[in-house]
Amino acid sequence: MSADTSHSTPRFTDLNLPEPVLRALADVGYESPSPIQMATLPHLLAGRDLIGQAQTGTGKTAAFALPILARVVAARASAGAGGPSSRGPRALVLAPTRELAIQVAEAFQRYAAHVTGFHVLPIYGGQGYGPQLSALRRGVDVVVGTPGRVIDHLERGTLDLSSLECLVLDEADEMLRMGFIDDVETVLKKIPEQRQVVLFSATMPAQIKRIAQTYLRDPVEIAIAAKTTTAAGIRQRYWMVSGVNKLDALTRILEAEPFEAMLVFARTKQATEELAGKLAARGLSAAAINGDIPQPQRERAIARLKDGQLDILVATDVAARGLDVDRISHVFNYDIPYDTESYVHRIGRTGRAGRKGEAIVFVAPRERGMLRAIERATRQPIEPMQLPSVEAVNDQRVAKFLARITDALAGTDLAAFRDLVTRYENEHNVPAIEIAAALAKLVQGKQPLLLDVPAHAVPVARHTGTPAKPSPPPLAGEGLGRGAESRPTAPPHNTAELHFDDDTPPPKPRRRPRDEPEAGMETFRIEVGHVHGVQPGNIVGAIANEADLESRYIGRIDIRDAYSLVDLPIGMPRELLEHLKRVRVAGQTLRIRREGAHGDEHASHERGFANAPRPRTAQVRSDKPKPHRKGAPRKSR
Repeated sequence: MSADTSHSTPRFTDLNLPEPVLRALADVGYESPSPIQMATLPHLLAGRDLIGQAQTGTGKTAAFALPILARVVAARASAGAGGPSSRGPRALVLAPTRELAIQVAEAFQRYAAHVTGFHVLPIYGGQGYGPQLSALRRGVDVVVGTPGRVIDHLERGTLDLSSLECLVLDEADEMLRMGFIDDVETVLKKIPEQRQVVLFSATMPAQIKRIAQTYLRDPVEIAIAAKTTTAAGIRQRYWMVSGVNKLDALTRILEAEPFEAMLVFARTKQATEELAGKLAARGLSAAAINGDIPQPQRERAIARLKDGQLDILVATDVAARGLDVDRISHVFNYDIPYDTESYVHRIGRTGRAGRKGEAIVFVAPRERGMLRAIERATRQPIEPMQLPSVEAVNDQRVAKFLARITDALAGTDLAAFRDLVTRYENEHNVPAIEIAAALAKLVQGKQPLLLDVPAHAVPVARHTGTPAKPSPPPLAGEGLGRGAESRPTAPPHNTAELHFDDDTPPPKPRRRPRDEPEAGMETFRIEVGHVHGVQPGNIVGAIANEADLESRYIGRIDIRDAYSLVDLPIGMPRELLEHLKRVRVAGQTLRIRREGAHGDEHASHERGFANAPRPRTAQVRSDKPKPHRKGAPRKSR
C-alpha cells in the first residue's frame, strides 16, 4: 500500500531536471514539489512565458530557479566549459528589496551546489560597486537585483543583457507598491527579443496585467488559489495592552511560550535596538536588525538565527522583508503595523510551505479598529490570549533549571567536583544539601530565579497624561561604524506607547498649507524634472531602494521643468544624503539638497523623529500641464 501511495505523489525525479540539480534537492531534503512548482515547472522547462499568482511562502523561488539551473547545466554540457558560457548573464531576476534579492541568490546557490562553476550575483543599493563590478567582469550565470541598482548598471554599461535568455519578475505587485514599476518596464525594453519572461505576483493589479499583456508572449497563467491572505497553518492571537509594561508582558510570554526561534517586529529602528538590548539584559538571546545596521552585520545575525546561536531577532519591516528561516516558529508584533499588508508580510515569516506557525500582536485600546481591519483583510479571526501568570513563568523557570541539573548529571566528569563537595562537607560540617543550594545560587548569579508573586493583582504602570520621556534618538550618523548604512525611519505614532498603555486619542493634526510639508517631513530639491522625462515612480523607486526607505515614508513629489521637490522624513543623515546625491534617475544624478539650503545644507534640521506623526503614502503633484478631457469640468489651481 505504501508503495502505491508513493507512486501517486508527484516527485522532483518525475520532472525533466538534470542530475546535479536533483542531487542538490536531495541534499536539502526536497522530494515532492509544492502545488505552484508542480503546476509551473513543466511549462518553464519548456521555455514558455508564464504568469504565476501565488502567496508568499509557497515555494515559487524554486519554481523559477530550477528551470534556470537546468538551462545552465544544458549550456555547460554543450559548451564543454566550466565557467559562464556567455559574456552576460543567462538569467536576470528582479526583486523588490535587497533582503529578497539575497534570499533568492542563496536559494540559487543551494540548488546549484553540484553544478560546477555556477555563479550567481545579488546586486542591490547600499552595497559597494567594487565587488559587483569585479563579479560582472569575471562573468556570472544569474543576476538577482533590485530594479534601481540594475538600471544603474545598465546605464553605466556594466551589465550586458545581450545574452539574456530568461527574465523573472518576483513579487511584481510589491515592486508596483514600492514605486519600481517604471524601472521594471525600462529593463523589459532592454532585453533581447527572443527570451523567456516569468512573472510572479501575489495579486494582479491593473498595471501588472498591462505589463503582462505588453511584454509576455502567449503566457501560461497559473493561479494557486488561497482561501485567506495568510497561511492557514498560522495561529493568530492578540493581547490587549492593559496597563502592564509591554516589555514585562513580552518577557513573560517568551519565558512561558515554547518556541524555537522568534521574530519580533518593532515600528522604528531605534525601538529594535532598545528592545533587543533589554531582552539580552534579561538573559534572552536577542539581536536587532534594521536599516542602520550594516548589511554584513545583518547577514551575520540572520546566519546566527539559522544556526541556533540566536533565538530572538528584533526587526523593522524593511530589514525583515524576504527573511526565510525554517527555525522561526513565532512572529511577534510588539507594535501593531499601520496597514494590513504589512501584517500579512510580517506573519508570513512563519508557517511557510505548510509548516505550523504562531503569530502574536500587542494591541492598545485605541488600536482595536486596526485589529478588526486586519481580521477583515485576512478573513481569519485573531483570538485573544491571556498573559501568562507569574506562577506559570516561575514553573517554567524551575523546569529549565532542573533540566540544567539533569544535563549536568548526565556528564562523565563529575568526580573532581564530587570530591570537592565531600571535602567541604567534612571540613566545615555543612550538609551536602546546603552546599548544593549555595552552588545553585552561585550558578544563577544576580538574575533572580523566581518572579515575586504579587499579593493581589498585577501592578499597573499606566500612562497618566504626561508621556514617559523616551531615550533621545542618536544624532544622524552617530555611533555608526565606518561604512555603516545610515537610514531614516518613520516615527512611532506615540512615543509613550513603546512601553505604556495609552488610551488617550492622539490630537487631531492641524490643517497645513498645500505647499508646507506635513509634520515630521522636510522638503528636498533634486536636479531632475520634466525635461529629463522623469516619472514619480522613478524618484520613489530610487530613493526607496537606495535609502532602504519604504515608499509610504516618501511624501509629496512635485515635478517641475528642470528639477523636482520631494518631502522626506526629518533627520536624513549626512552620509545618506551624500550617497543619494550620486544616485542616477532618468540619466541624471539627483544632487539632492534641502530646498532653500545654501552653503552647509546640513547645519540645521539634524533632528530625530520623536515628535513626528506617522507618514502617509506618497502624494504626487506635478506642474506639467495635463490635457483637458472633453466634458470634464476645469478646476482652478
